[in-house]
Amino acid sequence: MKAIFSLIFTLLLSSLIFGQHRTVHVFVALCDNKYQGIVPVPASLGNGKDPARNLYWGAAYGVKTYFNGKTTDWELIKTIKSTDPAILERLLFKHSTLEVYMLADAYDGEKIKQCVGDFLKASNGQDALKINYSSSSLNFGGTSDLVAYVGHDGLMDFNIDIKYDKNTDERKEAMILACYSKNYFGPEIRKAGAHPLLWTTHLMAPEAYTLKSALDGWIRDESGAEIDERAAQVYHRYQKCGIKGARNLFTTEF
Repeated sequence: MKAIFSLIFTLLLSSLIFGQHRTVHVFVALCDNKYQGIVPVPASLGNGKDPARNLYWGAAYGVKTYFNGKTTDWELIKTIKSTDPAILERLLFKHSTLEVYMLADAYDGEKIKQCVGDFLKASNGQDALKINYSSSSLNFGGTSDLVAYVGHDGLMDFNIDIKYDKNTDERKEAMILACYSKNYFGPEIRKAGAHPLLWTTHLMAPEAYTLKSALDGWIRDESGAEIDERAAQVYHRYQKCGIKGARNLFTTEF
C-alpha cells in the first residue's frame, strides 16, 4: 500500500510540472587544509585541487559520490567542461523520475572566495547560465530555481564586496550548508534579496546526505520547517549527534 501511494504521489507531481524544468545550482568549495581556515582533515581529503578524493566532492559523502551512486533518486547524465579555471569539475544530474536537474560545480579550494561570490551573485539573480541537454535548454546560475552553497564558511575568514541588483524581480531560494551560515551569510543574503530556505546556527559537516534530503522536501514543495526537519533527521542519522541538537542546528528564513 505504501508503494502504491508513493507511485501515485510521483505521478501527480510529474503531472504538475509536466513540460517544465526545475533547476538547482550547487556551488561546492572543495575542502582545503592550506587555503581555508579549517581544522585540518587528512591530506587526501583536504587537497582543494584534487576533486576525486576531496571531502566535499569525491569522498564517501561528497556531492559527486553521493549523488552518483549512493542514492537512486538522482543520476549523473553529463560531465561538462567549464571555461572557468576555478571550476575543476562540473556535473549535470537529473532526478530519476522528475524533470528536475542539478548542476554541481567543484571549485578549487584556493578559490573559495570566488565560489562564495558566485553563489551570492546567483542568489541575487545574476550571471544567468544556459546548459543544453538533449532537446532542452536548462537555466542555471542566477536563473536557476534554487541555489545552494556547500563547504567551509569562507565569510568567517574574509569579507566580500558584491554589487547586488536592486531590481530583483523575485526572491531566489537558497540553501547554505556551512558552519554558522545564518550568522555569517545573513547580511549578504539580505542584500541579495534571496530567501534562505535552509541554513545553520552552529558547526556542521556539510556532507551531501543533508543536501539530498533537503532537496527531497524542496521538490515536494514542502515548507521551510518541513525541510528543516528532514535535514535534522538525516543529519542525526549520520552524525549520531542527537535529534535535539540536529534540530537546533538547522533553521529557515531570517
